[in-house]
Amino acid sequence: MRTILHCDLNSFYASVEIFLNPSLRGKPVAVCGSKEERHGIVLAKSDEAKACGVKTAEAIWEAQRKCPDLIIIPPHYDEYVRFSRMVRNIYEEYTDLVEPFGMDECWLDVTGSERLFGNGEKIANTIRERVKNEIGVTISVGVSFNKVFAKLGSDLKKPDAVTLIPYEDFKEIVFPLSVTEMIGIGPNTGKVLKNYCIETIGDLAATNRNFLISKLGKTGECIWNYANGLDDSPVHSIDYHAPVKSVGRGTTCPRDLETNDEVHKVIMELSQIVSHQLRKHSLRATSVQLSVKDKNLCVKQYQTPLKLPTQCFGDIESKAFELFADNYSWREKVRAVTVRAINLTDGNEPEQLDFLMDYSAQEKRESAEEAMEKIRKKHGISIINIASLSENNRSKKKHI
Repeated sequence: MRTILHCDLNSFYASVEIFLNPSLRGKPVAVCGSKEERHGIVLAKSDEAKACGVKTAEAIWEAQRKCPDLIIIPPHYDEYVRFSRMVRNIYEEYTDLVEPFGMDECWLDVTGSERLFGNGEKIANTIRERVKNEIGVTISVGVSFNKVFAKLGSDLKKPDAVTLIPYEDFKEIVFPLSVTEMIGIGPNTGKVLKNYCIETIGDLAATNRNFLISKLGKTGECIWNYANGLDDSPVHSIDYHAPVKSVGRGTTCPRDLETNDEVHKVIMELSQIVSHQLRKHSLRATSVQLSVKDKNLCVKQYQTPLKLPTQCFGDIESKAFELFADNYSWREKVRAVTVRAINLTDGNEPEQLDFLMDYSAQEKRESAEEAMEKIRKKHGISIINIASLSENNRSKKKHI
């Protein structure tokens, strides 16, 4: 039986800000995105802000209405990265199997470490105390026999706590909990399950597996396994890099876009970045996906195959804009756009050519873009650009 820990840094961004500025301790604090760039939401909050009802991902004005004394702080990502690395250095003293799950969470497989450091609970408490005393922030740790229940455990008791979910007792602890407590079940899946009176993890575990597959496909099978404790996914080492399955970039525009031309410029800018990343990873796209968020935050998604596997900016951009022009009805202005290269292939593999196609234009585009890439590698990605993008446009901002 494995021993897996899930370590979750409590209110991470807010905790770091309070550590760096002790005068904030005991006050309602919220780290928030930029209003100017229209990311004006709560990214993290202190316990005092949480007690006032402030929630992560809600708008700043909503948080301030709940908590008039709320102290708003902009994020300092360099500091969060620094603290995250310091905490992970402690984790790595107990095992080399440390798998990050975002900046503030990690799974640890300590099965092979118990003879040196004691059982899972003892290791969890040792790490918890060290992080608090040496780094100045706190963690909650779940200890269980798989990754899913370890993460569930770290969510059950916060802050600065250790929760055990052992194999022999997992049904008593886990089955009464809401299905939405479990990883893999978001709001939409939760609603579908609720429609069939599946409200607890115990309900999910007792549901016919084939019924769930018929309603939710692979997701149904996956969450049924999770609910029954059948997760055997490994904890990867910290230097493990998962295969790249897609490459995408999106942006929320400072102002709503109103015309095809404005959207086209945004798509061109994003497609350049996608093309650059494909070349960086030696990958080619065989399909393009476009996501469009309107001013009411409704998201529409479209995708289509490409004639040939490609890394070319022009191929990605033209197909992405074609998707937009053919599908978007302009009932609402556009707030955000994402371009994604999907169904990727190895960029170094030989291609099967079609004798009826003229490849000369494609070869010219590839040669031109390769020349641009060489310049960018030497002088930076922003040193050379498409002429039509040199003017200011509404998308000039940090991409997400």
